[in-house]
Amino acid sequence: MDSIMEKFSTWISAMRLRTLPLSISGIILAACLAEYNGYFNWSIFTLAILTTLSFQILSNLANDYGDGVKGTDNNDRVGPERAIQSGKISPEELFNAIKINVLISIALACFLIFKAFGVKYFWLTLIFFILGIMSIVAAIRYTVGGGAYGYKGFGDIFVFIFFGGVSVAGCYVLFAKTIDHVVFLPALSIGLLSTAVLNLNNMRDRVPDAKSNKMTLAVKLGEHGAKNYHYILVGLAIVFSALFGILYYTSVFNFIYLVTYIPLIIHLKKVRYNENPRDLDPELKKLALTTVLLAVLMGIGHLL
Repeated sequence: MDSIMEKFSTWISAMRLRTLPLSISGIILAACLAEYNGYFNWSIFTLAILTTLSFQILSNLANDYGDGVKGTDNNDRVGPERAIQSGKISPEELFNAIKINVLISIALACFLIFKAFGVKYFWLTLIFFILGIMSIVAAIRYTVGGGAYGYKGFGDIFVFIFFGGVSVAGCYVLFAKTIDHVVFLPALSIGLLSTAVLNLNNMRDRVPDAKSNKMTLAVKLGEHGAKNYHYILVGLAIVFSALFGILYYTSVFNFIYLVTYIPLIIHLKKVRYNENPRDLDPELKKLALTTVLLAVLMGIGHLL
């Protein structure tokens, strides 16, 4: 019984549940924007959440698999122990789980697209089907394979696109069947902060990643450059989110998300004076949860 529970706990750890709230933050924000304009639909919202969670879990499992078989997850690793690294889950078991997750992701994506567009919006159905396939491929190819883009410093671009553009703007289109200028600044804000979360993770792992030839952008930029890049990501997110509140102002309650600037500024200060990469690990959770809170309060504030 203990071994079963230990195995179950290892699988839960491999799914990295702490990353899931951030993955759906854009969906929640898009839903609020859609509700304000009269397009919200509970079925679409639920399926969008489930599909996004499936994509994120797929990405986490594939990340564990790719880094595990490449030997990147070793004793030099700063963050939490991974599944293959621990020896509690074999590469074969994890690969089979990835295949099952791909099938689940495809099924959920198809249900979502059909519910949103039916047979009436052919081109939107085609575009979102392609986006779904691209999301699955991107989730796997981040660390898996010889041409894994996460090992070449392109992970930031994909996170920005999928967590910002696809998550916020794309989800809004699922509701409204059209794009709207109201989504652009929120998409930029969440995309930038999500990229900052990845950059913080890569800053933490910069030294062992360099030893394993995982050339993330943080490795390429170096400690000082990665910090400056981090300031830009978080700073621009603050600017764009503030502009959103100003340009779409209807009530003082629109600005309730400004409270999240306090932890963001404190976070930037801690990053600036950080000298030990291990001390960045607690900041990961704080930054991710602050991003989620910003998205939720931006959405709720827009409705008030």
